Amino acid sequence: MRRMSVFPQHGTALGNLGLTANEIRQETENNTSELVSDMVNLSARARFQAIRSLPMPFNEKKTIRNRVNSVKLSKTILAADCRQQVSRSFRRFCASLASARQHLIIWQDSLKEIGSRFGTSVLSYFLFLKWLLKFNLFSLIINFCFITIPQIAHKPNISSITGFRGLELLTGVGYFNQTVLFYGGYNGEVIVSKPAYNMQLAYFFTIAAYLVLCGVSLIYSMSRSFQKNFVLETGPISGGAWRLLCSWDFSVVNEKAIQYNKNNLAIQLKESLSERLQEKNKMSLSDRIKRLSLHFLAWLLSLGLALGSGAGIYFLGTNEELAFSFNPDPSDLGAEASTLLLPVVVSLISLIVPLLYSLISKIESYSNPRAKIYISIVRNVILKMSILGILCFYWLDFVPKQRTCWESFVGQSVYRLLIIDFIFCLLGIFFGEFLRNVIGTMCIQSLGVPEFDIARNVLDLIYAQTLAWIGIYFSPLLPVMQVLKLFIIFYLKKVNTIIASLCTCSQYYIACLVLWFLFQISLSMNCQPPKHTGRAAQIQTVFIGLLFFPSFVGALSMVAFTVWSLKPSDQCGPFQGLDTPFHTIFTWTDSLPEYHWVGWIFENILRSELFYFLISLIVLVITYFLWQITQGRKQLIKTLREQIVNEGKDKAFLLNKLQNLQKERREMASYRPQDFDQTPHFNPNWMNTLPLDM
Repeated sequence: MRRMSVFPQHGTALGNLGLTANEIRQETENNTSELVSDMVNLSARARFQAIRSLPMPFNEKKTIRNRVNSVKLSKTILAADCRQQVSRSFRRFCASLASARQHLIIWQDSLKEIGSRFGTSVLSYFLFLKWLLKFNLFSLIINFCFITIPQIAHKPNISSITGFRGLELLTGVGYFNQTVLFYGGYNGEVIVSKPAYNMQLAYFFTIAAYLVLCGVSLIYSMSRSFQKNFVLETGPISGGAWRLLCSWDFSVVNEKAIQYNKNNLAIQLKESLSERLQEKNKMSLSDRIKRLSLHFLAWLLSLGLALGSGAGIYFLGTNEELAFSFNPDPSDLGAEASTLLLPVVVSLISLIVPLLYSLISKIESYSNPRAKIYISIVRNVILKMSILGILCFYWLDFVPKQRTCWESFVGQSVYRLLIIDFIFCLLGIFFGEFLRNVIGTMCIQSLGVPEFDIARNVLDLIYAQTLAWIGIYFSPLLPVMQVLKLFIIFYLKKVNTIIASLCTCSQYYIACLVLWFLFQISLSMNCQPPKHTGRAAQIQTVFIGLLFFPSFVGALSMVAFTVWSLKPSDQCGPFQGLDTPFHTIFTWTDSLPEYHWVGWIFENILRSELFYFLISLIVLVITYFLWQITQGRKQLIKTLREQIVNEGKDKAFLLNKLQNLQKERREMASYRPQDFDQTPHFNPNWMNTLPLDM
C-alpha cells in the first residue's frame, strides 16, 4: 500500500525542494486522495491497521479515517460492508452490555473499598454475607412465583383475620396468622386452569428443588474452596519464606490497615516458628498433664454451659410460651407479647455464653492463636446447634400433639427468633461497637478501638441462615425477612457510600443526619481489622463447611423428617387430609394412568433401596477417583518442589565452581615471572664447555 510522502526525506528543508507552498499543498492533497482511495478497497480490519501504522499525528489519522468513511458511505453499500457494520455494531453492543453488567453487580464498589481499607480477612465476611443473600433471593423468587402468586390469584386460605396492630411485626401472630406468610395460608386445592395447577405438588417440589440446589451449591463451593486453600497450599510453599515474600495484601491502602496487616503478618510468622519449635521441644510429662487437665476442665465447662442452655430453653418453651400460643386471644396483647420471651432468652444466651467462652479460653493459654480461633468456633457452633436441636425436638415432638395448625406455629416461632436475633444484632452493633468506640477513644484510651470479630459475625450469619432453612417449609416467604436483614446489616457495617450520595442534596438533610448516626456505628468508624486472623482463605473454607454441616444438613434433616414422618394438620395447609406430606406423590402417580411409566419409575426406582445403594456406590467411586487425582496432584507438586530444590542445589554447585575458577584465574594473573633476555650470544670459550672424553 502506498504511504504518504508529504514531508521531506533525509532532513531536506522545504526551501531546497524548489517547490512553492501551493505546490506542496497540492502534492499533499494528491497523496491524501490516493491514500484514501487505496484504503476504501481494504477490509475493515486491514484499513484499521493501515490507518494505525501511518507516521503522522493522531488528528491527521482521524481526518483520514473520516474521509475514508465518507467515501465508503457515498458508494454503493455492498453485502460485505453490511456484514462488517452489523458485526461492529454487535461487538459494541456486547461491550456495552458487559460494562452495564459490571455496574449491576451488587455492592461491587463497597466491597472494593472494604477490601482496600481492611484487607481480605474482613472482606471475606462481606463476601460470605453476599453469598447468603444470593441463596435467600433465589428462594424468595421461586417460592413467590410458584407458591405464593398462584395461591393469591386463586383464593387465599383465610377464614377470619384481625386488624393490624403493629405487634404482629414482632410476634408473627394476629394479622399474619392466616396470611400467605405462613403454612396455614395455603390450601391443597387444584387450581382449575389449562393445564391444572396442583398446589400440593407445587409446594412440595418447590421446597425440595430449592433445598437440593442449595445442597449442590454448598458441596461444590466447599470442594473448590478446600482444594484451593488446603490441598494445594500444603508443604514448604506455605512456610515462612512464602509468607514473607508473597503474602502481602496489596489492596490495603489505609495507613492503619497497613500497620495491622504488618502486625498480622508478623504474628503468622511467629505462629509458624512456634509450631516448628513445638515439634522440636518436647514437653515434660507433668506439664503435659497440667495442660490436658486445663483443656479438659475448659471443655467440661463449655459443654456444661451448652447443655444447660438447651435444657433451660426446652423447659421455658414447654411451660411459658404455650400460655398464649395454644389458647390464643386476639385481644390480649400482654399474652401475645409473652411469646417473645423464648426468642429473647435464646438471643441472650447466644450473646452472653460466647463471652463466657472467651473467659474460659484465657485459662487454657494456647500458644497458637489459630488453634484458639478454631476451638472458639467449635464451641460456639456446639452452643448454637444445641439450642437449635432442642428447639427442633420441641417443635417436632411436643407441638404437633398440642396445636391444631402446628406448622404455622413453628413458622411463627422461627419468625420470632429471626426478628429478635436481628434486634439483638442491631443492639450489639450499637453497644458493642459504637459505645465501645466512644469509651475507648474518649474515656479509657487503653481499651482502644474494638476489633471486627470475623468468627463471631460469621457464626451469627450461619445461625440466622439455619433458621431460614428450617422455616422454609413452615413459612415460604421467610426469606423476605432474611433478605431485608442481610441488606440492613451490610449497610450498617458499611454505609459511607450512601452518605456521600445523599449529603449533596439539601432536601435529604434529615436523612443525612440519620445516616450519619448509622455511619458512626459502621465498620469504617468503629472497628479495626482483627489482630489475629489466621489464614483468611482457610477460615472462609471452614465457614462454608460449617454452613453445610451441621447447618444445612441439620435443617434438611428436620424438613425431611417433617415431610416423611409427621402427619400434617387436618384444618390448615396444603397437605390436610394426608397421612404425610410425602403421600402427595402417591396420589399424583395414581392419578396418571396414561403415564404408567411415571408410576413404575417412582415405585421401582425412586422407592427402591437398591437404587439409593447404587447411587451411594457411584458417589463413593467418584469420590475415590477424585481423591486419587488430588493425591496425584499433591505428589506431582511435591516432585516439582523437589526438582526446584535440586535445581537450586545445581545452581549453587555451578556458582561455587565458577567462583573457584575465577579465583584461580585471578591468582594466575597476579603471578608475573622476571623478564629475561632471549637474544643468543657467542661464547668464545665454547671449547671449554665440551666433555673431556670427546
